[in-house]
Amino acid sequence: MAAVIALVDDDRNILTSVSIALQAEGFVTRVYSDGETALRALIDNPPDLAVLDVKMPRMDGMELLRRLREKSALPVIFLTSKDEELDEALGLAMGADDYIAKPFSQRLLIARIRAILRRTELRGLPSVADSEEEEAPQIVRGRLAMDPARHRVAWDGHDVTLTVTEFMILEALAQRPGVVKSRNQLMDVAYHDDIYVDDRTIDSHIKRLRRKFRVVDADFKAIETLYGVGYRFGEE
Repeated sequence: MAAVIALVDDDRNILTSVSIALQAEGFVTRVYSDGETALRALIDNPPDLAVLDVKMPRMDGMELLRRLREKSALPVIFLTSKDEELDEALGLAMGADDYIAKPFSQRLLIARIRAILRRTELRGLPSVADSEEEEAPQIVRGRLAMDPARHRVAWDGHDVTLTVTEFMILEALAQRPGVVKSRNQLMDVAYHDDIYVDDRTIDSHIKRLRRKFRVVDADFKAIETLYGVGYRFGEE
């Protein structure tokens, strides 16, 4: 079944050209020219992934992402302009899975979409046909419990909602408590297909992870920073 991609941008030329390119690659597209209309549609009839622009009428991309994250962990790619570095950081901090700077290559966007959808499939619920097969083992590390097959995370029994990218990074750290993972290693986990991202991207995801866990535990310190080296999940 073809994946459904939602495109949200007030630039009709971008909506048309990107939609045509995605359809040529076998995707189904839905297009929205303002954030307010898109928000209702993304919640009521979720696609497989959404591509959001920053500057839009009625509701900009930042506000759309913030409201969407209150109700959904839908994978999101954030579009920014090259001079909007602050917006890139804010978008990742608010829960975007990735960002691309305008002007962008349609080929790059399609590669990023495919990479995130593959990660989403790995984290998805098992199909009915596979329900009797052995599932991926759960990860339990002290107060942390992760269920990769169902994309569920809990801390002290309290659910924590993570994006696909956040889940992948946390899983990589939790699989080997006490072992330091460099930023490059975490980028390899979260971003495949030779897609380049800089260190700030991983740092933003780590900050977002910590913030989410501190909602249920103000003293959360399990994700440790080793300055100049990387990150690790602390041994209990």
